[in-house]
Parts: sequence; structure tokens; C-alpha cells
Amino acid sequence: AQFVSTKFILIMGMTIGIGRDYALAFAARGASVVVNDLGGDMKGGGRGTMAADKVVEEIRAKGGKAVPNYDSVEEGEKLVQTALENFGRIDIVVNNAGILRDRSFARISDQDWDLIHRVHLRGSFQVTRAAWPHMKKNKYGRIIMVTSAAGIYGNFGQANYSAAKLGVHGMANTLAIEGKKDNIKVNTVAPMAGSRMTETVMPPDVVQTLKPEYVAPLVLYLTHDSCEESGSLFEVGGGWIGKLRWERTIGATCRTKDKPMTPEDVRENWDKITDFTDATHPTTSTESTGHMLNVIQTIEKGGSKKQRSTSSRGIDPDQAINQKMKPTTFTFTNKEVILYALGIGVSTQQEDYLKFLFELSDDFCVIPSFAVIPGFSAMGDGLVGGIPGLNVDPTKMLIHGELYKPFPTSGTLTSRGTIVDVLDKGSGAVILMDVEIFNEKKEKIAYNQFSTFIVGAGKFGGKRSSDKARNTANPPSRAPDASMSEKTSIDQAALYRLSGDRNPLHIDPSFAAMGGFDKPILHGLCSYGYATRHVMKTYCDNDVSKIKAIKVRFAKPVLPGQTLQTDMWKEGSRVFFQCKVNNLLNLSQYLDSDKYHGYNRQ
Repeated sequence: AQFVSTKFILIMGMTIGIGRDYALAFAARGASVVVNDLGGDMKGGGRGTMAADKVVEEIRAKGGKAVPNYDSVEEGEKLVQTALENFGRIDIVVNNAGILRDRSFARISDQDWDLIHRVHLRGSFQVTRAAWPHMKKNKYGRIIMVTSAAGIYGNFGQANYSAAKLGVHGMANTLAIEGKKDNIKVNTVAPMAGSRMTETVMPPDVVQTLKPEYVAPLVLYLTHDSCEESGSLFEVGGGWIGKLRWERTIGATCRTKDKPMTPEDVRENWDKITDFTDATHPTTSTESTGHMLNVIQTIEKGGSKKQRSTSSRGIDPDQAINQKMKPTTFTFTNKEVILYALGIGVSTQQEDYLKFLFELSDDFCVIPSFAVIPGFSAMGDGLVGGIPGLNVDPTKMLIHGELYKPFPTSGTLTSRGTIVDVLDKGSGAVILMDVEIFNEKKEKIAYNQFSTFIVGAGKFGGKRSSDKARNTANPPSRAPDASMSEKTSIDQAALYRLSGDRNPLHIDPSFAAMGGFDKPILHGLCSYGYATRHVMKTYCDNDVSKIKAIKVRFAKPVLPGQTLQTDMWKEGSRVFFQCKVNNLLNLSQYLDSDKYHGYNRQ
């Protein structure tokens, strides 16, 4: 595919050098370009039109489309308005404006500090903020922030410049998260190229080898439709490109629950704190803080401050296997039973709804999949509550559940969890946890096995399979014996979360975007409840006592409002089933909706 083509670009600042190359490269690929340059000198003084005009004339002479803009980047609205007035929209912003005021730290004046930040950091903010709502509206945007090696590593005499340039990268990281749901990609590049700025600090022969034309191709690729990269940092120069990431030691815990932390504790653990032998590479704030929170919870539960060695993936099977969770209790009334039924789609429009929604019904009962509610809390405490050898966050699950006695409609249940195995699947780790649930008489009434896949935690040298795993079975190859479809409510996740899973992923759009989703997704255990109801309705006449065991594997997310279809195959006393999103039914319901009226049917 031809990169760029018919996009509308704003190149801000520094068009004598690398900025000029950006503009020419974009225009050569069919983009319409706004060339911005205040026309000042390298220290931010003066202004003029010649720099921008020269680049525009060069583009037009080659048959390209370009217009100049001479405003300061601190007036971001004016720059963006130039793009809108001339081209009608804005698709890409390259924040390239920059000046230098190099001074040793002791000699930096307030003006030296403020002017650098006004151009580099505030300028990037102002232009990007002005373009942001237009990109959100168009569901498309590509933003390049330009940083520097001085910002990443520091450089003598450039404390002001370094601070601003690292600030630009920090802004890009957050914008990449916030823009994800609107198809806005934001990346940072640290170019090494010959320019008015680099020629002041590099020998002439080196400047000649670092041609700007060796940087522009990366910027063009990062702003192309096909590039999914976002939130990343790249160094580029002389035809070489490298991606940077953070690295962190395993670290050490320097206190216990009942003993305060002292400088001596830090000194004793300094070798561990600074040892990068088994370094990890956190990529999100959740990953960054997750390990620390796990350690804190371990301490507060009375865990030892002595930190045993774990793999670079945070997995140590020898520590984890046979670890028993602290028992958890779950007290509930008929209110929680009814709320759960509503959360998995029971409606007063359905037959037999009274037995699930009315506590005074003669046959009021608990839907069998309710067993995951007390069991899930025990599983959650186990995986994110500081179990030795498991510094991870759960993302996907396989569940096996067995029912020994009918669930009471109220009471207090006790769940006891045990890590029974840890598997190495290469791309991730699988944690097998058994959770037994007991009633007030200490009778075991249910058993769950949670098989949780931890993305990116594999390759620690463990085994790939386990004889303790309760695996799912494939359905017969014939067409389904029965199917049942049901549309979820647009508020289904908001309702289901009241049964205990308060993960913001299911309610907060910004949090969902951090997880890579366009909008909040439905709880997997909610769709699990839907499938259980469908099987129970089709083959058990809604008799909860006929459900003895349920085993499922979660594959893909579901969005609230989508239609779930459960296909079923019956063989003897076993029913195989697959629950999926029925896109055809969703489309049909959309075409029949008020929202569709007025549009041309195609």
C-alpha cells in the first residue's frame, strides 16, 4: 500500500532541516500539508515567513498541496484552523517545533527554562489539544511527538531541554491510552538528524551522515492507516531504528507486617534491589503497580519479607503449587440471588421467572451458575493477593464447576482455594486453582476449578500440561440439536457487576480503552450465566437440580447489547454447547430499530 495518500497533515515548526523533510515526504505521498514555522532563530528570537514559504513553494513546484502558517505553536488553534480552512479536516500532527537555550544548570535563567517549555512542551500540548476533538469526531488521528536523547538519557547543559522533551513523551503515553477508542495513534520519536539544532553540538562530518531523509520514513509509517503501533518510543538515525522500553529489577521487600522499614533494611537488600539479572519490562501503569500491590498484600497478610527468586516472568511454580488461600466467606440473602438472576438476563417476560426473581415463590431457587460468585472472590484473592511465585494479573479463564447439593437461597458460604498447578504455555502461564465451597454445616456443596491464562507470563521453563486440569470437550461435528438466542441489555454489564465483579473494565470507557477495547465489555461470567440458563431451559425444563457440572472456556469478549446464541448438542446425560455472538441477529435488530429509520437500505 502507498503510505499516507490524501491525508491532511500539520507539520509544526523547524522547516529548515528535518521538518522540511517531513513536509516534502508527506506531500510526495499525496498528503495535503500545512507547513508551520514561526521563522525565528534557534534561540527563539525573531520571526519571519521565509522558512515556511520556501518549503511550501518547493512542494507546490513538484505538484503537491501545501499552505504555510506562521503562528507560534503556543497558538495551536490558529495552526489547526489553517488546516480546516484549507483542507476541511486534520488527520495527522507532527509536533516538531523546537529551540535550544543550552546552559549549565547553575546558569539557567527563568527565561531560559520557561521559553524552552513554552515551545517544546506547551506548544505540543496546544496544537494537539486543538486537533484532538476533530480527530475524535472523525474516528481517526495520528500524532507524532518529537523527543530527544537528551530527554531520554540527559545531557550536560540541557536540563531545561531534557525536562521538556521527556515531558512530551509522557504526554504521548497518556494520549495513546485516551485515544485508543477513537482510533487515534500516538507515538514518540527521538530523531538523530542533521539540522539547525544538531549542527550546534555535532561535528560537521557527523551531521552530514545523519541525513533527515533517514528519519522521515519512520514518521510516515507510524502515521499510516495500516500501522497499529501506539504509545511507543523510537530512536532513529542514519537508517537505523530502535524501539525503547522500560526495564525493572525483580527488587526486594524490605519490611514485614510488624516491623518498620529502616535504612539498614534497604542497605541489606541493595544488591537485590539493583540486580537486573531477571529483569521485567512493564508496559502499563497497571503492570507497574500490580507487582508492588501484590507484595504489599503479602506483607499485610503476614508474609515474609524474604523474597525468593522468581523467573523474569514473575512465575515460580515451586512456590505457588499447593499454596492454600485464606478461606473467604460469602454471606447472602434472597436479594443477592435475585440480583444475580437479573444480571444474567432473567426477565419477567420469560416463563418460570417467578422461581428465580420472587423470594415468596413456592419453588424459589438459585441458578446453578451462581456457584462462581463465592468461588470467584476466593480465586481473585489467590491470584492478585500476594501468593508467592504469582506476581501476575488474571485476564482469561477456563472454569469447571461441580454441584454436590442445591444452593441455599440465603446463608453464609466458605470458599477454600488451592493452587494445584502452574503451566507454561509459552505465550503465557496457566494457573490452575481449585476452590471448594462449604455451607454453614461444613458440607461441601460445590467445587470450582479456575484455569486462568496470564498473558506474557510464560517461558519460565515449566510443563505444558497437567493431569489435574479439568479440560473442556469439543462438541459433535454434526449440526446443533438445538439453539437459543437472547439479546443482552445495553446495561447488562452495569447490572451484573453488582453481583461482585467491580472491575472498571466493564463500566468505564476510559479504563476499557486501556485494555484495548472500544467500549466496556460484558463480564465473561455473565455470558457463562446466559449459556447455563439456555441449556437449563432447553434440556432441564428449568429444573436446577438436573445441572450436576458445568465446564466452559472463554474465547472472545462480548459487548453489552449484543445477541448471544447458544448452540447445543445432547448425547446421553451430557449437553455440549457453544455460546457466541450472533451478528446476523444483531444486524436484523438494528435494521428494525428507530436508529436505522431514515437511512438508505443497502
